[in-house]
Order: sequence, then C-alpha cells, then structure tokens
Amino acid sequence: MKILKKLLIFLLILLLLVSTFIFLIGFGYYSKTLHEKSLTSRVEEVTSKEHFVPFEQLPKNYINAVIAVEDHRYYEHGPVDFIGIARALYTNIRDGEFDEGGSTITQQVAKNIIFNQDKTLIRKIGEIFGAYDLEKNYSKDEILALYVNSNYFGDGYYGIYAASMGYYKKEPKDLTLEEASMLAGIPNAPSVYSPSVNPKLTKKRQEKVINSMVEYGYLSKEDSDNLLNTLNTE
Repeated sequence: MKILKKLLIFLLILLLLVSTFIFLIGFGYYSKTLHEKSLTSRVEEVTSKEHFVPFEQLPKNYINAVIAVEDHRYYEHGPVDFIGIARALYTNIRDGEFDEGGSTITQQVAKNIIFNQDKTLIRKIGEIFGAYDLEKNYSKDEILALYVNSNYFGDGYYGIYAASMGYYKKEPKDLTLEEASMLAGIPNAPSVYSPSVNPKLTKKRQEKVINSMVEYGYLSKEDSDNLLNTLNTE
C-alpha cells in the first residue's frame, strides 16, 4: 500500500508539472501572438469593416439561435465554462462521437481573431488566455457581435452580413426565424453545413438549432413544430 500511495503521489506531481509546463507554453504562445498585433488592434480589424453589424442591429431570433446552439450558458459563465467542458466530455463519451467541443463563444472569438485554425493543444491553451483578456476588456454583447462578424459561413461568406446577403439577399436585421436558425448552425462546420455542400445536413443542423431553442426556452414547442413542419415540406 505504501508503494502504491507513493506512486499515486508521484503521478499527481508529474501531472501537475506537465500541466503547468503546457500552460506556460500556451501563455508564451499567446503573448507572442499579441506582441505581433495587440488585442485592441485585432478587435478593431473586425469592428472597422464596412459591413460590421453591431449587437444592437442583430435580430433577437438570431441571437437566441446562436446562444442556444453554441453556448446556452453564455451570459451566466465566465470566459471558460468548466461545466460545459464536463458536459461535452460526457456527451461525447456517451454518444461515441466528438461533436461537442465545450468551447465558449468567447473562446471561439479568441480563435477567430487572435489565432489561426490549427487544432493544437498549445493553441487551445492560448485561447483560454485570450478569452480572459476579451472578457476583461469587452462586454458579453460586444463579444457576441465579434463572434458573428468574424465567423465563416461557407461559400466565401465571412461575417453575418455577407452570409445574410449571400444566402437570402437581405440584411441581418430582416432575417426571419427560419433564416436565422439556418445561419446560426453553419459556423460549427461550414464545410459540412453550407447549403451548397449538403442541403440535407444543413437542414439537419437547422433542426438541431431549433430544438436547442426550445430546450433552453427561446422558442415555444408550438412555434417549433410549425417551423419544423415548414422545413419538412420544402
């Protein structure tokens, strides 16, 4: 028993040292990236674009759809949602699939405007530091606007304005619930959910968005059923 206890203590210390080392590397990577261009400059690159859509001009249905499907506790947690990470891990193990990422909207903004899209552990750690800096300097509403304006929506459309005009020939403020729910689902995997790639998967993803809106209280079951019936007859 003494040997086993010592082994466990050794493994815990080793895990702590390795984790600390990885976090230090991640922080160094984040700091180096900001040294090349500050966070403020990166944010201004998004907000200064000609067709940047501020939070106040985003339709409520679209905001609700995005929050429901991407980060339903967005206004309740901090930069990192540890409950969300645990839930995503459980869901992935239970379903035998890895569809749930656990990243908050703020972390995704950090990925979009600070880092490249490479999926590495170091970049993921860097995202955490970026998320904390974002929430220290910007409001939740401002960060959500950065999110929808920096996302890729497939078919060459970057940002909600380009996606709304490209897919529906209308400005975001004029989007219907059906249109908003479709656009909210694409950024999770544009190469998969873009309507021009696979309309069936686009509709399946849209149904997930609608069901999430019902689950988290953004849409009534009656309105959901009517919308889903409309989708299934198209």
